[in-house]
Amino acid sequence: MNITVAEFVMSNSDVNKCPKPDKPEYAFIGRSNVGKSSLINMLTNNKNLAKTSSKPGKTQLINHFLINKDWFLVDLPGYGFAKVAKNTRQRFSRLIFKYIENRPNLVTLFVLIDSRHEPQAKDTEFMEWLGINEVPFSIIFTKADKLTKQKLNESINTYKKVMLESWEEMPPYFISSSSSGLGKDEILKYIEETIKMTRE
Repeated sequence: MNITVAEFVMSNSDVNKCPKPDKPEYAFIGRSNVGKSSLINMLTNNKNLAKTSSKPGKTQLINHFLINKDWFLVDLPGYGFAKVAKNTRQRFSRLIFKYIENRPNLVTLFVLIDSRHEPQAKDTEFMEWLGINEVPFSIIFTKADKLTKQKLNESINTYKKVMLESWEEMPPYFISSSSSGLGKDEILKYIEETIKMTRE
């Protein structure tokens, strides 16, 4: 898949005001500072599409983008929030879960994981909730360029080991780098193939 058109549609804090669910939808979520905005900009060939910031936790709304006039890319608030008030975190959490539970056109939720870090309980518990609620998701390991090939393999294998303690098999996963473009073709191919499956 080649993304030629990426249009901002809307930002809102009310799932009921999201665009009509008449197109396949792919949402991106992760903890603060995981590189979500940079990844979205890399995938869409538009460095200004999603707002990047040196201060984590800037995404506070559901952001819809229409891709190739054919499917929605959704930028969600993170679930590990840096330096935001407790009531704000709770509001974000309600917004995230309400979105996930109420979008019938959500094909896949991409959960972003910083490949440099050990498995974090917030991530594994969130994915466990997704599994219990039968929400289809895939993992994207970000910032792969920050590690040597050996360290990257060790990190991914550690994550696999932890996941397989409670999962029968690993969910689909991708390894990415926003700076080098690693993983771009694989992620877009996956989106393209799953869109076709929804229309068969």
